[in-house]
Amino acid sequence: MAHRLLVRRIWTLSAKDIRRLPASSAAVVSASFSTSLQPSSARVSFLSPTHALPRGLPHTSRRQVSFNVQDNEDFTERVINNELPVLIDFHAQWCGPCQILGPRLEKAIAKQKGRVAMAKVDIDDHTDLAIEYGVSAVPTVIAMKGGDVVDQFVGIKDDEELDSFVSKIIGK
Repeated sequence: MAHRLLVRRIWTLSAKDIRRLPASSAAVVSASFSTSLQPSSARVSFLSPTHALPRGLPHTSRRQVSFNVQDNEDFTERVINNELPVLIDFHAQWCGPCQILGPRLEKAIAKQKGRVAMAKVDIDDHTDLAIEYGVSAVPTVIAMKGGDVVDQFVGIKDDEELDSFVSKIIGK
């Protein structure tokens, strides 16, 4: 059982995580990993910044496509002053449609590969922003470009409509 948990933990470590470990810990991690999953001929006895991870260990970096607005200053800095078009997702934790729309919207934005950003604003935490932008129902999505509101919608849209909305914002 403990061995299985150790293997699961090691499997979730990224290359940066392993390289940050002290040399003695890296050797233990490497030795455990290599003895449990690799044939003896492929074992790696230690890891250091000059050694690579075994080829069988996948490492993918995930790009953050959205961010949560922390306060009014954060909103001004990351949304209004942003050079990219920004979609603002006004939502609430208790809102079922918001829980459905959020992942769909993130997926549509991820397809644009960095040409648009997404800010998530919880209306319960940031009521002043919701009032300022006239949000009367959630989910409400407002598109801003250069600090100006260029488009918006209320409610759920299907994937095609979201893709079209995001593409239209980038093209404006």
